[in-house]
Amino acid sequence: MATDQLAADTISGLDALEIASQQKVPGRGSRIWAATWPKLTALALALLAWQVVVWSGWKPEYALPGPVTVAKDLRAYATSGALWDGLLTTGQRAAIGFGAAVAVGLLLGLAVARVKVLRAALGSMITALQTMPSIAWFPLAILLFQLSEQAIFFVVVLGAAPSIANGVIHGVDYVPPLLLRAGRNLGARGLNLYRYVIAPAALPAIVAGLKQGWAFAWRSLMAGELLVVIAKSTSIGVQLTYARELSDAPRVISVMIVILVLGLLVDLLFTKADRAIRRRWGLLDRG
Repeated sequence: MATDQLAADTISGLDALEIASQQKVPGRGSRIWAATWPKLTALALALLAWQVVVWSGWKPEYALPGPVTVAKDLRAYATSGALWDGLLTTGQRAAIGFGAAVAVGLLLGLAVARVKVLRAALGSMITALQTMPSIAWFPLAILLFQLSEQAIFFVVVLGAAPSIANGVIHGVDYVPPLLLRAGRNLGARGLNLYRYVIAPAALPAIVAGLKQGWAFAWRSLMAGELLVVIAKSTSIGVQLTYARELSDAPRVISVMIVILVLGLLVDLLFTKADRAIRRRWGLLDRG
């Protein structure tokens, strides 16, 4: 009887803890505000520091305009057709280049992860390619493809694919052998083993590799658009180059802000994907 009473008290205590934890879950608005206010504070501090530097007279205002001047130019830029034409061209290049890099990186990563000969031959080479600055590829790309879309595509793929491949390799390496044995015992072989066992287990590392690969692809694309100016083709990078050649400091900073915001938006998408995966795996609360 005493044992039964102790068990009942333990269960009721655990239930009370669970109910209490559920009651402490903040609402959606509170969670949004908790995630937003640090970013808004950081933005306000950055703007304040920027304005203080302008007030200090370190550089003349035609070289370093203040936040208000840049905000006015950014508003004019956002309502002009130049921004949207540039976004269309840059977005197409980013989508095509990153898509090709994903295909190459996934296939290469899976092959190197599962074939010992390929790992011995290419494993360290992939890491070396990842550490190589993407801008260093442009002299070769221009020699091979001249000032063309192919030169930019070439460097974007080479800049992003190694990071994606490394993400796949590390993800596959950390799949527990017990899962592989269980999958094989249940009849998973060949492609089914990859589809139902290896890919889901390696997915967090693959997403991390995709996120890093996008960062390299975006940097490579911006460097390419600054260096490879194609006639009759506007883009965000080309507009930044023209603004610099015209000594239009407000427009230079406005274009840089657009580039930064685009990078933040894509990073937000990858962060949401990562959180969704962790929530599905039970690593985050579903609240």
